[in-house]
Amino acid sequence: MLKTLGAQVKEFKKASIATPIFMILEVIMEMIIPLMMASIIDDGVEKGDLHHIYVVGAFMVVAAAIGLFAGIMGGKYGAKASAGFAKNLRQAMFENIQEYSFSNIDKFSTAGLVTRLTTDVTNLQNAYQMILRMCMRAPASMIIAMIMSFYINARLASIYLVAVILLGTCLFLIMRSATKYFEQAFPKYDELNASVQENVSAIRVVKAYVREDYETGKFHKASENIYKIFCKAEENLSFNAPLMQLTVYSCILLISWLGAKMIVGSSLSTGELMSLLTYCMNILMSLMMLSMVFVMITMSLASARRISEVLNEKSDLDNPENPDFSIPDGSITFDHVYFNYKKGAGEPVLSDINLSIQSGETIGIIGGTGSAKTSLVNLISRLYDVTDGSVKVGGKDVRSYDMETLRNEVAVVLQKNVLFSGTILDNLRWGDKNASEEECKRVCRLACADEFIDRMPEGYNTYIEQGGSNVSGGQKQRLCIARALLKKPKVLILDDSTSAVDTATDAKIRKAFLTEIPETTKLIIAQRISSVQDADRIIVMENGKVNGFGSHEELLKTNEIYREVYESQTGGGGDFDEKRGE
Repeated sequence: MLKTLGAQVKEFKKASIATPIFMILEVIMEMIIPLMMASIIDDGVEKGDLHHIYVVGAFMVVAAAIGLFAGIMGGKYGAKASAGFAKNLRQAMFENIQEYSFSNIDKFSTAGLVTRLTTDVTNLQNAYQMILRMCMRAPASMIIAMIMSFYINARLASIYLVAVILLGTCLFLIMRSATKYFEQAFPKYDELNASVQENVSAIRVVKAYVREDYETGKFHKASENIYKIFCKAEENLSFNAPLMQLTVYSCILLISWLGAKMIVGSSLSTGELMSLLTYCMNILMSLMMLSMVFVMITMSLASARRISEVLNEKSDLDNPENPDFSIPDGSITFDHVYFNYKKGAGEPVLSDINLSIQSGETIGIIGGTGSAKTSLVNLISRLYDVTDGSVKVGGKDVRSYDMETLRNEVAVVLQKNVLFSGTILDNLRWGDKNASEEECKRVCRLACADEFIDRMPEGYNTYIEQGGSNVSGGQKQRLCIARALLKKPKVLILDDSTSAVDTATDAKIRKAFLTEIPETTKLIIAQRISSVQDADRIIVMENGKVNGFGSHEELLKTNEIYREVYESQTGGGGDFDEKRGE
């Protein structure tokens, strides 16, 4: 974990090294000042030597100035190093997430990833700054003050040693009891973020069903859980301050009492006693600082582990050593394909799939909910890898291709359509960032998106809100289809991507595909038979297996499931799930 996180310091190593150096310099200057004060009192004030007071006073001013400069520079470099470390952590996590396969992403919740990129990184940033500054300053201050105290009077300094041992033991026990609560707290932030994310993204549904009170209750429960855990942790930590004050005042009383006796006995000077009292505060306050550092480190340990999980998670889909960068055509072959989302997790999602699709063919895929239609097409663009068997595109196993090349040539319009904030042109150019406006208009005509874009006041420069909230479901689907067409793919997969489009527009889109992109292999997943009946061939899926494969006419004659669904839809407008008496 430390190696993983330490690798993200990168260009801020110099700042990370400079910070503790300046902090130690500041401590040295602070520790010299009490000795100078003792000298002023013992050799200047008591002896009436004004010259000595001036000289030592001047040195004190210089020491204070150096200490001030060192403190400022330590703060400056500490902030730079910790902020830079946090920046690199966020960047590294985000870049690594971009490399994840779908199976990697499935291991994390969206809310969990957001928490790791925000709250957890902030905790680690604060802890790193504390480590660079306080972890160097506090031990150095305590050690130097202890050495100075023993130099002045070993007998009185032994009081500090006993106090440090007792206080350190108590603080360790407090920290250990608080740690378990902090480890429980940060996963609860995932639940809180999940509640907020779900509520905001589905706010229209919440309001439509008047469920604001229910959602407020869910949020309150998640927030209350975090509150209770932190309260328990803080209850343990609340013993820190009383213990520290008890120790400090006990040490001051003992040193004052014993020191006064030693002054009377002429074995200790007034200046030395004052220095010892100053060092007493330095030692015990350093210990208090260390306890705060331990609190921060304790809080950040859970965050550090969660961040390391994201950084150490590597994509299970890798490019081969010598990948192919050219896909000859859009032919697709499934050769005894088995697939499961998790290896060894029960029955496979897809079982013994054998299919051969010619380049340029239009293939319909139809099946009930949960029949693994989407799982089937996800293997073509290698969003997942097969568990057994092979999927070939252009006559070669998809695992032999460079993944970027494969995904550029196999365009997928996913079942869940997503648009990003920006203009319509910005969204379309996700398909080809160098596409001209004329090319964007051409693909929009193919997807029948020009019909509504031309009616918008700003046309193709119309701004799309986050998630496409200012366009309808059908408009969103057509824009996503146009975006995929801009890639000029050899294979185009439409995963139920015209479900929100009326049948007339659906027919126009299919007709445009037939005439404008005849060489592109088209796979159309649909619930409506009318969306696929003109396809060259149709795949009927049931329970992760191919139940039938042929043309519309052939399936009507030979496939009972297809025939029943066709009759139910043409007779009463039913969908694929309404079959066999369901």
